[in-house]
Amino acid sequence: QGGNNAGHTVVVDGKEYDFHLFPSGIINQKAISFIERHRKSKIQCQSLTNQHSCNPTFLHLLTGLKDWEKRLIISDRAHIVFDFHQAVDGLQEVQRQAQEGKNIGTTKKGIGPTYSSKAARTGLRICDLLSDFDEFSSRFKNLAQQYKSMFPTLEIDIEGQLKKLKGYAEKIRPMVRDGVYFMYEALHGSPKKILVEGANAALLDIDFGTYPFVTSSNCTVGGVCTGLGVPPQHVGDVYGVVKAYTTRVGIGAFPTEQINEIGDLLQSRGHEWGVTTGRKRRCGWLDLVILKYAHMINGFTALALTKLDILDVLDEIKIGVAYKLGGKRIPYFP
Repeated sequence: QGGNNAGHTVVVDGKEYDFHLFPSGIINQKAISFIERHRKSKIQCQSLTNQHSCNPTFLHLLTGLKDWEKRLIISDRAHIVFDFHQAVDGLQEVQRQAQEGKNIGTTKKGIGPTYSSKAARTGLRICDLLSDFDEFSSRFKNLAQQYKSMFPTLEIDIEGQLKKLKGYAEKIRPMVRDGVYFMYEALHGSPKKILVEGANAALLDIDFGTYPFVTSSNCTVGGVCTGLGVPPQHVGDVYGVVKAYTTRVGIGAFPTEQINEIGDLLQSRGHEWGVTTGRKRRCGWLDLVILKYAHMINGFTALALTKLDILDVLDEIKIGVAYKLGGKRIPYFP
């Protein structure tokens, strides 16, 4: 995933956890969790999380887990999500609504603006935060001023933010490692089983998803290589995870959506609401066209079908099997 915009609920031994920045493997007392760039991964009872954007404030909100700080490693290459990135995310949504009559439906966690900073080569990373703080402060101020010039109503407490960031730097310093070398050792050292855990769906991929209603990173299997720095030849089995029906948070194309009592039933029985936003998920019948499309891109070697029991109360189940474009059936996802 690209940062704390995505959320997922994990239930272990009857206890429920809502994760945004951490991998589910953080629960495992024997695991080492690794936050890097795009994705999350798990290494033999050791969990490696890999993300692109790291919001330091979220690193100190995890409660109920013993000694999690000792099991967490952060890559020095992880980009930082600042408070003004999150504020700008919300302002951009307001602008889109005013100018185009519709928005993207982001979680307003600052992911898009952070990736914009990264692509413009003005972003700041963990390594910047932990090295020369005067240099970091200067670049932080320049970046803040850039956003203030674009959004005149944006208010940024620059000195206050820098003070907080300096404090975070010292708290996370013991956790920071060279992410590329960490993964290299994991791949070439003593034998380990590595599981890369993704949070966003294939159809939210910045390149292959339902653009522009997507996230800002590659959440398809290619993110394993670009996010973790894992060479392609090390990618083995690819597991697809799909519900027995289709859901979507926010706006965007959804051909099999059921805006009726069926959709309401799937929503209520499936407890379908966004972990990050609290929004109800849109629900509809299983769409095999997008599932096949996801397989084209990711090359699943196995498929996990979840929430099948939600459909138990229905006498009839429908499945989307094909799309028509211009009255003609097409074999691809348009």
